[in-house]
Amino acid sequence: MKIIAFTGAGISKQSNIPTFMERPVIREKLFRSYANTHHEEYNEVIKQLKANMNGAKPNDAHYALAEYQIPVITMNIDGLHKLAGSDALELHGGLPEDDEMDKAWSLYNKPVLYGDPAPNYQKAYEMVYDLTPDDVFIVIGCSYHTAIACDLREVAKSKGARIIEIQEDAAHNVREVLEELIGGYE
Repeated sequence: MKIIAFTGAGISKQSNIPTFMERPVIREKLFRSYANTHHEEYNEVIKQLKANMNGAKPNDAHYALAEYQIPVITMNIDGLHKLAGSDALELHGGLPEDDEMDKAWSLYNKPVLYGDPAPNYQKAYEMVYDLTPDDVFIVIGCSYHTAIACDLREVAKSKGARIIEIQEDAAHNVREVLEELIGGYE
């Protein structure tokens, strides 16, 4: 049995990172067209995102995925999976380094903006296409508001994989689900 985790903002909410659903004004400014025409305002939005994530620490959901060595596909740009020890496939990139902030508007994949190519989407599709009816696709804290979130669920379903949705209290429920699927540490 192979397990793949697909994570969205809901996994990091318990690490005190607000979701885009809670901050629609920011989401509206994460378009390439906005970045290209409003450089300073866009850079301020990115500074705000970085400030929201500064000091954020992985929660037990992130650590459980790392401990059980579950491959992770994430829509998040917060870097918490990597901090927890997972080698996560980041669909929407990350955030600029501090020394890149003045030119944040011109960067690609830091983060991937609406209207930008998403270089890791193909890898995500390939990972999910490899699932079989013996495998499990765990969806953690993902809404249905992005095409990729809907598509990957549909691909997993078409491959016959078992789909487990964890939309609430990921910090506790992820480890419980993994222990049930894999068993506790010996």
